[in-house]
Amino acid sequence: MAADLFTFIDLYSRALGTASHILAKGAEHAAGLGVTEGEMLDEWRLIDDMQPLRFQLNVVGNFAQQWPARVAGLPEPADFAEDLDVAGYRQAFEGARAFLASITPEQVVGREEAPVTFAIGGTNNVTLPARRWLTVFATTNLYFHLNTAYGILRSKGVPLGKVDLFSGGL
Repeated sequence: MAADLFTFIDLYSRALGTASHILAKGAEHAAGLGVTEGEMLDEWRLIDDMQPLRFQLNVVGNFAQQWPARVAGLPEPADFAEDLDVAGYRQAFEGARAFLASITPEQVVGREEAPVTFAIGGTNNVTLPARRWLTVFATTNLYFHLNTAYGILRSKGVPLGKVDLFSGGL
């Protein structure tokens, strides 16, 4: 059975809502510990050789808006700024959600087999049909980075539970 690619627009929007929600809880917890937003964003990570929270949030924001744009054949929105604070991230997440809300079913319908080319590791270009790319590769990556952000926050004692992963709306 073929997946309706337009349903992924809402899925990605909900992921952005979740990212904003868990970030707000993380910021509140960090402030209570006397940790600055910069320290939280740049120093909190699961393990030393993994990217910090800031990287995970940027990937979630960029992937969530750019990858559906590719499927719809639209210009990709610009990357999130590298120096956002918590308020800046929350605003950027809302901006990305507004962009996703502007995509119509007509922009996606019939593009299931459109080729999407992307680089893995910056050196290896791969081309997949839009359906396979969005439903398998892109969505798996989006949720990897969202869950890594969640894991970073949980590892620092932020009071998050499974329900917080659904905070973007059911």
